[in-house]
Amino acid sequence: MAKKKWSEMSPIQRAVIIAAGSVQLSLAATAWADLATRPRDEVNGSKRRWAAIIAVNFIGPLSYFRWGRRTSA
Repeated sequence: MAKKKWSEMSPIQRAVIIAAGSVQLSLAATAWADLATRPRDEVNGSKRRWAAIIAVNFIGPLSYFRWGRRTSA
């Protein structure tokens, strides 16, 4: 598959890329904010490690929300 330049993309393709980027940034920002304010004893593993994992597209923030936080149950 050949790479397309931004100017060669249809308006729908541009909108999808912008929407996906917005979702990714929102997930990452929310996960980093949660990690920064959460006490160390409520995080599974190292906070530094989770901060790096969150940077991985989509998978990182979702992994943090699923496995990185301890629940008080």
